[in-house]
Amino acid sequence: MEDLKKLTDEELVEYIRTKDQESYLEIVLRYQEKLTRYAKYLVQDEHKSEDVVQNSFIKAFINLNSFNIKKKFSTWIYRITHNEAINEIVKHKNEIPMFEDMDFQSNEDIEIDFFKGELKEKIQDCLSKLPVLYSEPLSLFFLEEKSYEEISDILRLPVGTVGTRINRAKILMKKICQTMKN
Repeated sequence: MEDLKKLTDEELVEYIRTKDQESYLEIVLRYQEKLTRYAKYLVQDEHKSEDVVQNSFIKAFINLNSFNIKKKFSTWIYRITHNEAINEIVKHKNEIPMFEDMDFQSNEDIEIDFFKGELKEKIQDCLSKLPVLYSEPLSLFFLEEKSYEEISDILRLPVGTVGTRINRAKILMKKICQTMKN
C-alpha cells in the first residue's frame, strides 16, 4: 500500500480508480474543511454547508471516472461544490438576502492596507453581507487563495468577469464594513 499523503490529488484519483476505492477517504480528509468553509460562505448556514459538501463528495465519487487527471482536481471538486451550493441557494432563495440596488459608480482606490491575515479576518466579518454573486469570487480569491483562472474554471465565467466581480465586491465590502463600524 502506498503512502497516500505523498500522492498528488491527481495521482490519488488514479490510485482510487485503479486500486482502492476506499482510499477516497484521503480526498475527503484533504478537502472537507476547505469545501465546508467555501460552502458556508455561499449558503450562509453551517448545517446546509455540511449537506452541500457531503453531496459534493458523493457526486465526486460517483463521477470520479469522468475526471480528467490532466486537469487540477481541486478546481473540479470546487466546481461540484459550487453547483451544489447554488442548488441549495436556489432551493432556499427566500432565506438569503440579496442586494440588487447597490451603486457601483465609484472611482475610489480601494487598496487595502492590512496584512494578509488582517484582510482575511475583515473579509470574513463582512462577507456574509454580500450577495452570492460577489461573495463567491471574493471568497475564492482571498480565503481559498485561488487564481483568477482557477476561479474562472470553478464558476465557469470569463476571467474578465471574475476580475470585475472581485473589484465590485471590494467596493461593496468597503461600504458594508464602513456601515458596520458606524
